[in-house]
Amino acid sequence: MKILHAFPFFSIKFAGGTSDLMYKLVKAQKKVGLNPVISCGDYRYDEVLAETAKGVSFSVEKSWFDRAGFSIMFNLSSRLEKELIEIDIVHMHVFRTFQNVILYKFCVKYNIPYVIDAHGAVPYAKNKRLLKWFFDFLIGRKMLREASYVIAETEVGVKEYLAVEPSIRLSRLKILSPPFDVDEFKELPVTGNFRKTIGLNSTDPIICFLGRLHYIKGNDFLIRGFVELLHKEPNAKLVFVGGDDGHEQKLRSLVGSLKITQNVVFAGFMSGHQKNEALIDSSIVAQMSRKEAGAWAPFEAVLCGTPIIVTEHTGSGLDVKNIDAGETVELDNVESLGEKLFEILNNYDLAKSRTLKAKEYIEEHLSFNGRIHEYTDLYTAAQNAVNYTKTSGVI
Repeated sequence: MKILHAFPFFSIKFAGGTSDLMYKLVKAQKKVGLNPVISCGDYRYDEVLAETAKGVSFSVEKSWFDRAGFSIMFNLSSRLEKELIEIDIVHMHVFRTFQNVILYKFCVKYNIPYVIDAHGAVPYAKNKRLLKWFFDFLIGRKMLREASYVIAETEVGVKEYLAVEPSIRLSRLKILSPPFDVDEFKELPVTGNFRKTIGLNSTDPIICFLGRLHYIKGNDFLIRGFVELLHKEPNAKLVFVGGDDGHEQKLRSLVGSLKITQNVVFAGFMSGHQKNEALIDSSIVAQMSRKEAGAWAPFEAVLCGTPIIVTEHTGSGLDVKNIDAGETVELDNVESLGEKLFEILNNYDLAKSRTLKAKEYIEEHLSFNGRIHEYTDLYTAAQNAVNYTKTSGVI
């Protein structure tokens, strides 16, 4: 089965979790004998990372206006016609992209099934609300209605899809939480290297955020909650591990205005072994997102044995609650965040025990090795539905 995975960017450093998941997903699919292809733009394309996806094909198209927030691939349609006509199914990652519109028309023309996997990008949220609404009015809602399947990561994701297009058939809405590459965490790094790298001692508590520095990640809330913790743990440090996505300067300004510069470190983007060194050296990993499809970074922390806390209203909060993986907190409840951070640190053996139980559950039930068939089953069902339509004329 030949699967085309489409996302405008192939760079974990630049695009974060969606690129990371797509990268790990195609590697796992290749491992079980499928034939995945990645379609992406050339903006910030990570050629070194692509070379590590052994046996996976890449279709890289010239992309325009990326810095303005639009990834326009003028030649994508002709490339599809020439090179990708034998695709069995298209897996669209995120939702409102020029790339997905071209792929939608391609799928309709050749009766190729497609699935939409928005990764939490459906809500109108704060940025480009009018533009998103206009996209949905023109074509987005139709794309959702006609998809073979629409993939949500939690019940929160299901509600987000239905809020945009209430007429999506419930039989086509599938909850499929992202699996985890547990093999990456079988041999963990030794402790202490990350602390040495950023100049911290072995005893100060570290509250760590892992991810891109964007408004939606709620790091302004995390900083204010961290200030509350400092009243009881004055030696605590807050460390941001991730690249800037438009919010770093505001966070630095907030840190300066609160006079906690000596307690906050911006460590920049890290991946692979370096990222795991950061997770294993942290005391707590905190994710205070305003919107989050699932507990991707927090569960990576759990796989490193590090306790976590996330915002309760998000898909990430649901994931954490479902397997009792850590603490949750109400968004913008600064006092509660400070108290819960202190409670975790003050009862660390208990928090650690809870984390290790969750780690065992993730390894047994949520790994790529155990769940890659869920994607294959979904693709097969989509193909069967299309074939039935072709032979019977049923719409």
